[in-house]
Amino acid sequence: MKTKMIWANLVSYDLQKTIQFYTDLGFKQNGKETDELVSFAFGDNNFIINFFIEKRLENAVKGKLTNTKNDNEIIFSLSAASREEVDLWYAKVKEIGGTIFSEPENFEAGYTFGFADPDGHKFNFLYWPGM
Repeated sequence: MKTKMIWANLVSYDLQKTIQFYTDLGFKQNGKETDELVSFAFGDNNFIINFFIEKRLENAVKGKLTNTKNDNEIIFSLSAASREEVDLWYAKVKEIGGTIFSEPENFEAGYTFGFADPDGHKFNFLYWPGM
């Protein structure tokens, strides 16, 4: 057996804020938003992250969702082409009101910083030579 694709499903407590945040970062919507979800494509391979309203996602997982403002669920790493690009992403995330939880720093052979979106979902931009 073989899967054709993998994508992520996360909660959004305010779809319009989610749309604005990821649009301001330059990501493209995957299709048109509905009253229950918005999707964005990330990276060259178009990894899809769906952001569902709370009620819809709770129904899908058949249980209570993690409070991402206080708890951790996952961190997505986004690759950058250079250290300078990591710094540009850092400035952009700060400009549009993202929460920086890890300032830019050297990490082993790479360079990274971490941020959270308006719902507390965590990401980091990472430059790794040769990647």
